[in-house]
Amino acid sequence: MMALGSQSRENRMHLKHNIGPCIDTIQDKLFILSQDIWRCPELAYGEKQSHDRLVRFLSDDNLWEVESHYKLPTAVRATWGPFGGKDGDRALNVGFLCEYDALPGIGHACGHNLIAEVGVAAALGLTGALGLVREPPDCLPPLRVKVTVLGTPAEEDGGGKVDLILAGAFEDMDVVFMAHPAQQDVAFLPCVSITDVTVKYHGKVSHSAAYPWEGVNALDAAVLAYNSLSVLRQQLKPDWRLHGIIKHGGVKPNIIPAYTELEYYLRTPLVTDLSDLKAKAEACFRSAAMATGCQVEITYPNHTYSNILPNTTLAQLYEENGRALGIEFVEVQNNFSGSTDFGNVSFVVPGIHPFFYIGTDALNHTEEYTAAAGAEKAQFYTLRTAKALAMTAVDVLCCPELFHKMREEFSEAKLKQEQGPKDKDTTGSTHS
Repeated sequence: MMALGSQSRENRMHLKHNIGPCIDTIQDKLFILSQDIWRCPELAYGEKQSHDRLVRFLSDDNLWEVESHYKLPTAVRATWGPFGGKDGDRALNVGFLCEYDALPGIGHACGHNLIAEVGVAAALGLTGALGLVREPPDCLPPLRVKVTVLGTPAEEDGGGKVDLILAGAFEDMDVVFMAHPAQQDVAFLPCVSITDVTVKYHGKVSHSAAYPWEGVNALDAAVLAYNSLSVLRQQLKPDWRLHGIIKHGGVKPNIIPAYTELEYYLRTPLVTDLSDLKAKAEACFRSAAMATGCQVEITYPNHTYSNILPNTTLAQLYEENGRALGIEFVEVQNNFSGSTDFGNVSFVVPGIHPFFYIGTDALNHTEEYTAAAGAEKAQFYTLRTAKALAMTAVDVLCCPELFHKMREEFSEAKLKQEQGPKDKDTTGSTHS
């Protein structure tokens, strides 16, 4: 990586001071953007109107180069710069990620409309502050700077960020930022790895009362597998999780079911442990087929989500900047959390994924949280979080020591997790 020049704390503070006013001057436009996404909830990979709205919003400023349908039909990329430094130097690329897919039936109950707003607001706050600095030259970052807003679809189902990783969308990024709505402000939660599995049993139809001996009961296989997995939980590590449903259980009581289908989520704190849990679950699925005489299909239809790699340097910087804005961070006792495809991103580029309070104690994935995500009350907390993210970006852009510390920590954490735990009995991980 290139060597960065020095930048005094005083000059960093000068840049940070300008971020807040730059965001505040466009707060009404940002609220309208968030509302437009909130009022039109769209499911994974189908976020057409949200995509178009982001494209229009970012295209209003001719300083941004906007690419619609970027590598995916509903992904967006907008770039600003390069700015400052010397002509010909490689620009340090800072990414801000947006999400905007909703949940079936309950809309934006995870507040992804606010994630989109935070990403855009933080990017515009940073670029606005950089654009205001003309003199003295040493107030500018020592390198050329490029800022990217990346709209990432399908976090709730499918893994749009994984698709974008595979398509090369993150290859030139040096650090990425995003933030997720929650019930409190936390700089880091170790979101766990997850994979989803679909299990289909094929039996033989017959009349349930007249000649049941002619049938092969696929529902028995599904129930047996379900119960086997429930019994298996007693032997699982405390922070491993498996949970599922019977999606198809038959059509009528007097017809022996010839087809049933199960869907399960498997989660472990570390993605390196997921294979062990998958093997245990598959043994239950296959033994149920053997016991009932059914045929079984086991598929993993979506990307595996990795756990999030911690980056203490970024987390501490974010907390420091957040506290300066009045954010009160809490210590989380139970480290187990949900899953996100940002975990996969954290293995390819250093990044941070803090959680932020939006003015309610309602829980995510509820109708009450949907209402809170669309309320004007959430705007203060959302924009405050955006300011803290942009201020953290200033730190790594302007201070070579912090930038290199962040990179070294990323490399060490990645190597440690890829090598796996020394003791095979230590806790593992996966996506949701």
